[in-house]
Amino acid sequence: MTDRCATAPADEARVREVPPSRTEPVRVALIDDHPVVLAGIESWYAASDRPIEVRGKGPDVSVATAGPGRAAEVVVFDLQLSSGSPAYSALRHLVAEERQVIVYTMQDSQEAALRCLDLGAVSYLTKAEGERHLVAATLAAADGVPYTPPALAGALGSDVTSGRPTLTPREIDVLLEWFQSESKVMVGESLGISVRTVNTYLERVRIKYANVGRPATTKANLVAKAIQDGLISLEEL
Repeated sequence: MTDRCATAPADEARVREVPPSRTEPVRVALIDDHPVVLAGIESWYAASDRPIEVRGKGPDVSVATAGPGRAAEVVVFDLQLSSGSPAYSALRHLVAEERQVIVYTMQDSQEAALRCLDLGAVSYLTKAEGERHLVAATLAAADGVPYTPPALAGALGSDVTSGRPTLTPREIDVLLEWFQSESKVMVGESLGISVRTVNTYLERVRIKYANVGRPATTKANLVAKAIQDGLISLEEL
């Protein structure tokens, strides 16, 4: 099976960009209240082998919900905006609009990282993790591929969340195959079942997580929860 989930090693020098599965430009909106950070991210994107276009940038969520930024597939979001408090409500709003949100923040907090994933963010990076991780996470988000940078890997590895659902071996098989595949069609072909059956298994898993108070609304969120709960390991992805 091909490796479809990207996991970053702790040594940044060995990190490579996620190989692009598409060639068209990735459209991004940047939400950060520090102009120097915005300028830095733009320069990193300009150096990417795969084009990354910044469609909107600024200090509040409106740059991603109105104007050119509304066309962005990926939103890079600073959790700590001018209010000083984590902007979880803004994150909820972006996720509700079905945006691929990468939280990019100074806050190196395992609790914050896990909460952002629970709210539907596709990845969580600290600003100390730098250019290569952010570019790789952006490309992965555009392609619907989960990306796990070092800080997030540490948060997932240390989480002791209660309320873990009980999945059947077949549900786990389908879940892992889906994480490793580009599409549900590929999952069905690999396991010898129909796409409809694949969807049935995945819906059962989502229902089980919802029933224990931990809804998984995105593929990345489901990956994170499966790792947290020991259903799969980072090495399997």
